[in-house]
Amino acid sequence: MRIYNEIEIYSELEFGTCCCPSRTFKIQRPSSGGDLPQPQVRRVNSTTHTVLMDDELENGNLGPYADKPRTFPNMRSKAYTPLIFRILMGINFRVLLILILLGLGGIFYVGAITSPIIVFVFSVCIISFLLSIYLTKWVLSKDEGPSEMVQISDAIRDGAEGFFRTQYGTISKMALLLAVVILFIYLFRSMTPQQEASGLGRATSAYITVAAFLLGALCSGIAGYVGMWVSVRANVRVSSAARRSAREALQIAVRAGGFSALVVVGMAVIGIAILYAVFYVWLGVDSPGSMKVTDLPLLLVGYGFGASFVALFAQLGGGIYTKAADVGADLVGKIEQGIPEDDPRNPAVIADLVISFSNLSFFFGFIYILVDYLDTITFGIKVGDNVGDCAARGADLFESIAAEIISAMILGGTMAKQYPSGFILFPLVVHSFDLIISSIGILSIRGTRDSGSKSPIEDPMAILQKGYSITIVLAVLTFGLSTRWMLYTERAPSAWFNFALCGLVGISTAYLFVLITKYYTDYKHEPVRTLALASSTGHGTNIIAGVSLGLESTALPVLVISIAIISAYWLGHTSGLVDEAGIPTGGLFGTAVATMGMLSTAAYILTMDMFGPIADNAGGIVEMSQQPESVREITDVLDAVGNTTKATTKGFAIGSAALASFLLFSAYMDEVAAFAQEPFKQVDIAIPEVFIGGLLGSMLIFLFSAWACSAVGRTAQEVVNEVRRQFIERPGIMDYKEKPDYGRCVAIVASASLREMKKPGALAIVSPIVVGFLFRILGYYTGRPLLGAKVVAAMLMFATVSGILMALFLNTAGGAWDNAKKYIETGALGGKGSDCHKAAITGDTVGDPFKDTAGPSIHVLIKMLATITLVMAPIFL
Repeated sequence: MRIYNEIEIYSELEFGTCCCPSRTFKIQRPSSGGDLPQPQVRRVNSTTHTVLMDDELENGNLGPYADKPRTFPNMRSKAYTPLIFRILMGINFRVLLILILLGLGGIFYVGAITSPIIVFVFSVCIISFLLSIYLTKWVLSKDEGPSEMVQISDAIRDGAEGFFRTQYGTISKMALLLAVVILFIYLFRSMTPQQEASGLGRATSAYITVAAFLLGALCSGIAGYVGMWVSVRANVRVSSAARRSAREALQIAVRAGGFSALVVVGMAVIGIAILYAVFYVWLGVDSPGSMKVTDLPLLLVGYGFGASFVALFAQLGGGIYTKAADVGADLVGKIEQGIPEDDPRNPAVIADLVISFSNLSFFFGFIYILVDYLDTITFGIKVGDNVGDCAARGADLFESIAAEIISAMILGGTMAKQYPSGFILFPLVVHSFDLIISSIGILSIRGTRDSGSKSPIEDPMAILQKGYSITIVLAVLTFGLSTRWMLYTERAPSAWFNFALCGLVGISTAYLFVLITKYYTDYKHEPVRTLALASSTGHGTNIIAGVSLGLESTALPVLVISIAIISAYWLGHTSGLVDEAGIPTGGLFGTAVATMGMLSTAAYILTMDMFGPIADNAGGIVEMSQQPESVREITDVLDAVGNTTKATTKGFAIGSAALASFLLFSAYMDEVAAFAQEPFKQVDIAIPEVFIGGLLGSMLIFLFSAWACSAVGRTAQEVVNEVRRQFIERPGIMDYKEKPDYGRCVAIVASASLREMKKPGALAIVSPIVVGFLFRILGYYTGRPLLGAKVVAAMLMFATVSGILMALFLNTAGGAWDNAKKYIETGALGGKGSDCHKAAITGDTVGDPFKDTAGPSIHVLIKMLATITLVMAPIFL
């Protein structure tokens, strides 16, 4: 029998978080040479394990855990690059440069023929793209840190890109199928008298709508990919910068998010501008016998529908993907087995990774598991952050901006029948200035002069708020300039000032939404701390407190939205703009201007949203690579702020969705009036059929939410059953004698997310079409030709109201539950492992599908309902 030197490893003391905190391990190393049997693990007592090491370990250096080299498995045999980028990379650089210059020349030529304003919009968008390239080069020029950081980052990147490719492949197939349906409907639909007079036939209208739909879907997908692409490359650089300076890490995260934001907003603006200019030139708008420019914005609704379609499925799929595994892992691992969140014995904690473990083998006993598997497990959960938060939010904000611009252009077209055409192009100018002022706000966040200084950690939220304040001030100035430039008319010389005030109302609404959401979700404030205190008396009181907090949180936002809508309406109503009969006509356009004001800082808001998952991933990389505690403190602060910025961005998105949906509803009524050739100004809910349409709209929101949450629940149940089965059939897992079947949990979550997102998505698309068509038939036989359109209008109205309230409740309650748990984990109320903490985990588990699956999907849903009714309006008459 040999003599062994005992080396004790204590979890979370000398060797970090990779060892189980409830156990002590003893590694016995032979003091002399010779062969050893295969690595084996045997029980010494309830808290001690002994591992016999092989010659490979004996001949090497048994240094501290943090010094051991670690390798992480690749997700696939080769890196994935989207087809369009592979094609571009295969072209000779000079040829590619010439093609780009020719393309830009063609764009500017078409823009010059259309309007000098379009040229201005093109110029600003291209400059913003160039700035985003500069930000990308600046971020990527930063060092990635030691090799273990790079390996973890590469694994996160590959996992996110792998699922993105699979998810968006499924979405693209559904988009092509829907495009065929739209084409078929438009080939047999009715035409407005204006369209018939302009010579725009059914076939041309059908091809235009389908092309706009596919372009909107493509641009939305690219926006999502851009959001994910930058996040998975910036996180490791933020981690590396945190070793030197908190301010430098913050600057890198902000500029990485800024790159994505500028690309997303720029694509939304330039995509609509290009469509507008191409249609203007191709159709010969405003020439004798052709379409009028005031009717042109109606041809753009397909673009908004395509963007909404992709955003909805991206949000659903990403939310189901990441939260089903999270819930399953928490229920079995934390609560039933009492093992840590990232323990390698839990097969579910890596279910966010699409990965094959066939090439993996044990490496000197449990040390291999703790070094390789545990780190793999931890970065697996980060994949969902990139897919759900970055990619889905990029597509979400793209869709919000596109829908708002198109709806405002439609209302502007109505105004331009008597006033200058600047009313139509005004939304494009506002968002062009958004790119400029948000760029200034992003660049205002700078690093310290001495990156190596160890000054006290500043509050990142205060720094981000300072940049936001700069952006807000510039937004007020540029918005006033835009209204004077685009909305001035001699018939009402002071109207532009009223609309400038409408923009100020919108900007103030955005700021208030950010503050309200922060108040209800940040654990620095009373609501979340009260929720955490409720956890001290059990799981049930935690759930009750969280639900009540979510319900209460709907009050202030609704009051703010109500005041904003009525203020903007009356400012527009009293602007002096009247129709031929002398009736004021600026009310609805005033609300449109307020919506534009709210989204006039969208690029900076999206920057703060992208900051969240980047900081989250950076913290995970720091923890997994066993960096010093001082580095982890920096990333913890950034991560906490990131959670708040993500929550506030969701609140901002809901507020913008509320105003944008109001505009889209008005645009729908104008389109119905154009097709029916009779006024359509109001909807009487006292009519039974119309009231039923409203009930169906409200029901749609609740049913959609139920299906989205149950999708997470069903998938989590599969995960729970699978993990329980493995613990029963493989008892050696708990003693590190057997390896869990990680691949099975991966397959469950990956396939379920793609399967489950189809049902609620199909509900959102099919419901308004079926309801409108059925009531159209009923109206035909009862002599009420507008009945179908009225029922759909009521459905849209009630769904918008119910959806706003439901989204506010779900997002705020989920965020509050999450941050209450984080507050306890800081050491309050007993800290980690206490009964209070376990109750908070239950609340966080309930809140996961609320805040990351159903909640963010609803505000996309209500805008998609509005855009699909715009596209399908002719079949309701």
